[in-house]
Amino acid sequence: MATDPRAGPGEDTAREAPGRSRIPADLAERLGDLARYLESRADVTATLQGIVDTAVDTVPGAAYAGISVVARRRLMDTPIVSAAVVAEVDRAQIDVEQGPCLDALYERHTVALPDTAGEPRWPRFAARAAELGIGSMLSFQLYVLRDDLGALNLYARTPRAFGADSERVGRLFAAHAGVAMATAQQVSQLKHAIDTRDLIGQAKGILMERYKLTADQAFALLVRASQHSNTKLTEIAFYLCRSGELPIDG
Repeated sequence: MATDPRAGPGEDTAREAPGRSRIPADLAERLGDLARYLESRADVTATLQGIVDTAVDTVPGAAYAGISVVARRRLMDTPIVSAAVVAEVDRAQIDVEQGPCLDALYERHTVALPDTAGEPRWPRFAARAAELGIGSMLSFQLYVLRDDLGALNLYARTPRAFGADSERVGRLFAAHAGVAMATAQQVSQLKHAIDTRDLIGQAKGILMERYKLTADQAFALLVRASQHSNTKLTEIAFYLCRSGELPIDG
């Protein structure tokens, strides 16, 4: 993959050598399978793991994949990986404070690192990645929220492993993954809200039975305990349901 001479810094454009397309013939079927697979996952972690595992088998040239989250443009974490080397490579970006996830992805939706052996934009990071056996990278922005970033990163053992077909498939895949990721987060938040409501409801029920209170009176007592102990309401409810005691005087 060569760099487009018309592109500025951080604006790599993949170029595919003439010849047979590397796009999987059954791409539409694979994306359909991916949608059904992700829909069946129970939580956000399982969904994201499904994304990175499927990306390795879907995007031409990809040997490894990972999802990174960057907070406040500096604090980076890669919680989901297809192989341990991905976490090591992304840790290198943190150590040297440079790399595609800490820089160019805020400016562009897609960033290519064609050859870690001769990368001028992030030389210290590229050298570390090469030492870890990575020859090239391709990154796709999943979301940007103020100073926070989510990215799908693909890694190859050889230089210039990602061409125009890789970028085309990767963009489709990243868009698909971004929707799945947002849906999984919404489901997780909804489940958390329901669990919290049920927990507080159980705590109210204990107080209503024990002290012959109304629902409003029981809730007011939970709020008082929360304020008195400077503890979150949900933690007060959890403590009451687990121990049968309310951490409040009187």
